[in-house]
Amino acid sequence: GVTASMTLHNKLRTIDSANVLGKLEGSDPKLKDEYVVYTAHWDHLGTGPEGIFHGAQDNGLGCASLIELARAFAKLPAPPKRSILFLAVTAEEQGLLGSEYYSVTPIYPLAKTLANINMDSWNTSGRAKDLTLVGYGASDLDDYAKAAAAEQGRIVHADPEPEKGFFYRSDHFNFAKQGVPALNPDGEGADDFIGKPADFGKKWRDEWNDKRYHQPADVVLPTWDLSGMREDMKVYFAVGYRVAQASTFPQWKPGNEFKAKRDAMLK
Repeated sequence: GVTASMTLHNKLRTIDSANVLGKLEGSDPKLKDEYVVYTAHWDHLGTGPEGIFHGAQDNGLGCASLIELARAFAKLPAPPKRSILFLAVTAEEQGLLGSEYYSVTPIYPLAKTLANINMDSWNTSGRAKDLTLVGYGASDLDDYAKAAAAEQGRIVHADPEPEKGFFYRSDHFNFAKQGVPALNPDGEGADDFIGKPADFGKKWRDEWNDKRYHQPADVVLPTWDLSGMREDMKVYFAVGYRVAQASTFPQWKPGNEFKAKRDAMLK
């Protein structure tokens, strides 16, 4: 028998923000018009009553990684056969808007885009024997990652927290929706840390989610150990390079929800 009423006062404003794209042209005259795309979002939450949302781990590390991967590709004796795109997308925190914009108005055709490798989750706690792939089993990209990780003596596995729906919560999802096979590694999902207790990974994730994720406390910390992140980046580099050199396009696995879109695109 109780009723209530309320009034909400909203202020709306329009902001123009940009994606930033770098391109390393492929070395093969016939294949240079095909592409592998690395993505990382450069935005965060700005400021609020709580203070400045610095976004150091989410996703300042992603921006740094995008630049370093571009630097590594540029230092190769010769570029890979296909072109590599390094795409810093905006407004991820506002609903994946920057990547959505590129996916529906791409500068380079998605039918000629072999893969997206997204970087939005980082291991800042040292070397691990494992690497988590969100949506593991979705496409051939997982096989590329599995092979590259095995060369480091590591294994890959599925997301230990699938109930959180991470596959649908970062920029790779917009590429997947349009049919492009997408890889979304989760550096924060590492479980088997070298030289640390068996429960270290879960405790570290819980501390991150409870105290720093999407909070002003996401700053560069003196406790960061990026040795594991460095190994993860080598896997990402290897996947992108090998896809760019491959004789065939990576495919979605049979039964995957995005496969029909890709098959229609490539006909």
